[in-house]
Amino acid sequence: MRPRAYAVATMDTKGRELAFVADRIRAAGVEVVTVDVGTLDPPTVGPDIPREAVVASHPTPEGRAQALSGVDRGRSVTAMGEALAVFLRREHEAGRLAGVIGIGGSGNTAAITPAMRALPIGMPKVMVSTIASGNVSPYVGTSDIVMMYPVVDIAGLNAVSRRVLANAAAALVGMIRQDELPSDDRPTVAMTMFGVTTPCVSAVREAIEARGFDALVFHATGTGGRAMEKLVEAGLIGGVLDITTTEVADEVVGGILPAGPDRFDAILRARIPYVMSLGALDMVNFGAIETVPEKFHGRKLHSHNAQVTLMRTTADENRLCARWIAGKLNRAEAPFTVMIPEGGVSSIDAPGMPFHDPEADAALFDELESAIEPRPGRTIRRLPMNINDPAFARALVEAYLDLASARTIQE
Repeated sequence: MRPRAYAVATMDTKGRELAFVADRIRAAGVEVVTVDVGTLDPPTVGPDIPREAVVASHPTPEGRAQALSGVDRGRSVTAMGEALAVFLRREHEAGRLAGVIGIGGSGNTAAITPAMRALPIGMPKVMVSTIASGNVSPYVGTSDIVMMYPVVDIAGLNAVSRRVLANAAAALVGMIRQDELPSDDRPTVAMTMFGVTTPCVSAVREAIEARGFDALVFHATGTGGRAMEKLVEAGLIGGVLDITTTEVADEVVGGILPAGPDRFDAILRARIPYVMSLGALDMVNFGAIETVPEKFHGRKLHSHNAQVTLMRTTADENRLCARWIAGKLNRAEAPFTVMIPEGGVSSIDAPGMPFHDPEADAALFDELESAIEPRPGRTIRRLPMNINDPAFARALVEAYLDLASARTIQE
């Protein structure tokens, strides 16, 4: 069976609308099937794949019963989403899935997007959702879901909804029908970057690409770190230059771009070449200056722009960050290298710049070095330069190449 598009919605309330989307996809020459994930009334239009077939994929009897119970809609939607994730993953593994499109409101979005997130990066995913104009982070996560706002509610077919749904269908068709990308056999290396470490990461990226690597740069905004580790876990990244670990400061101190409690875990489990530095650990991130929590009033603040306020970490906070990082690194079973830029960890942590604080930096460096348990293969290097010094970038590249070469020899 050829791969086909899967159009998904609660067909008790969105049956006509989903049928319209499917018709547009079919008219463009792509095979499509409709999937019902309704949990209440019978579908208004007969689906190609009924809800019972989806629910049968749920891994537990309790979940299968909950999905169709109709007693608690919230729990039913959650169970249906869990079943859909397993169902679509199996369809993908069987080679039947070319792409997924979902439509609906908050309930549909809550049921369909978890299943989309369970699919590989690069698999076409389009979600037309009435909540797409708000905060979509809980629905998109670290996946590559395209969220489209329908402008009007998805409640009938009219002059606006027809155009938006047709555009969404065309977008999915375009993704599915694009020419196959040429293969790229270069080994992949992930890097983390922030605005204040851009000179360093740019220099490292250029140098590592000149050595035949495919560099993937992630913005260290909490989501960026999680996205990177998701790709590591999927086996799509062969090594990491974790230059900008600022997300740890937000996790430990309470900023708006936290790493999450699992930061570093996937990298260390993968046992891939790993070089870490301490980029932008001099700062915690907040929104506009009026959003900085009251408990931090009186601290050293710097307006990065109208929507981003940075707070300088103290020596005590840096020690906490160092212990948090060391707690992860001490569980590592593979070699790693930590590169410490003694001249400052960001562009604004340098002489004459607003966050220059050698004592706070020293607390970070000293605590980290003392907290990491010494073992063969664990290297800590201090260099008397700022993280954005070209010489520091060269040292990072050399450290990574040493680890990568050692791994190649072992294999």
